[in-house]
Amino acid sequence: MIRKLKTLVAVAREGTFAAAGNRIGLTQAAVSAQMQRLEAELGYPLFERKGRAAQLNRKGHHTLLQAQELIRLYDNLGSTDSGETANVLVSIGAIASVQRALLPDALARFHREWPGCRSRIMPGVSMELLNLADAGDIDLAAIIRPPFALQSDLRWTTLAQEPYRLIVPADLPGDDWAQLLSTQPLVRYDRSSFGGRQVDRFLRRMHFSLREVCELDELEALVQLVANGVGVALVPETTAQRGWPESVRVLDLGSHTFHRDVGLVHRAPGTLSEPVNMLIRLLMERTQAGECPPG
Repeated sequence: MIRKLKTLVAVAREGTFAAAGNRIGLTQAAVSAQMQRLEAELGYPLFERKGRAAQLNRKGHHTLLQAQELIRLYDNLGSTDSGETANVLVSIGAIASVQRALLPDALARFHREWPGCRSRIMPGVSMELLNLADAGDIDLAAIIRPPFALQSDLRWTTLAQEPYRLIVPADLPGDDWAQLLSTQPLVRYDRSSFGGRQVDRFLRRMHFSLREVCELDELEALVQLVANGVGVALVPETTAQRGWPESVRVLDLGSHTFHRDVGLVHRAPGTLSEPVNMLIRLLMERTQAGECPPG
C-alpha cells in the first residue's frame, strides 16, 4: 500500500493523474488504477470526479495527511539516532525459474553493495508481473518477453534467449521430431502463458494434426509427465539447466527452432532509484558472464 500512498501524495501535489504520472514515472492509466485500488482497499472515495482535475474530497484530504505521516515513518524504518540511512525497499517480480537460477547470486552482490537496502521478491506469472510493473507496484519484473508492444514508458532488457526443443520419453523410438509431434500425444505448454503462446503459434504455423492430453504451465511438471510416458512436449531449453532426466530424450528442431526471450521490464533508468538501476546492471552482468536464467 505504501506505493499507492506515495502516488496519492504525487496526485495531490500535481493536481492531475497525468501530471502525477509524469512526476513519478507512471502512465496516467497506471496512476488511475493505483488510486482505484487504494479507494477499494480503504472503502471510500478520495476524489471529486470532475473533469481531468484530481480534486481530493474531505476524506481524501484527511487521508492525505495520514498518508504523509505513514510515508515518513516508513522511510525511517531501520533508522537510528546516530543518523544511519533508512532502509530502501526494492521490489522485484520474477517468474519461479528466474528466482531459482539468477536472482540469488545477483541479490547477494546487491546486498553487499547496498547493505542499507531491503529486497522483496514477488512471485507470479509473466502477465501478472508485467501488470504490477506497469502499475508501479514493483520496481522491475523478470519475465518472458510479452508477444505485444509494451507501454511507451516501459523498457525491455533481454537477459537470455532460450531455444525450444521437443522432448519425448526415452524409450520412444524415432528421431524425426515432426513425425513424433504429429503422431504422439501432446503435453502442451499452457497457452495462457507467454511461452505457451509461442508454442501455440509454432504449432499453428506448422499445421500439425495434434492429439492433446494435458495442458499446464509448470515446466518441471511438464517434463515429468513426458518422463512418465504421457506424451511429448515442446519446452524451452534453459541456459541454466543442469541436464535433462534420463527418462527423456531431447530432439533439436533444426531450422525450425524458435526461441523465447527472458528479461526485465522496468521504467527508463532516469526515473529509477540508484539501487534499482544497480540491480538491473548486476542482473545483466550475471547473464553476460554466462549465468543466464531459465524461464
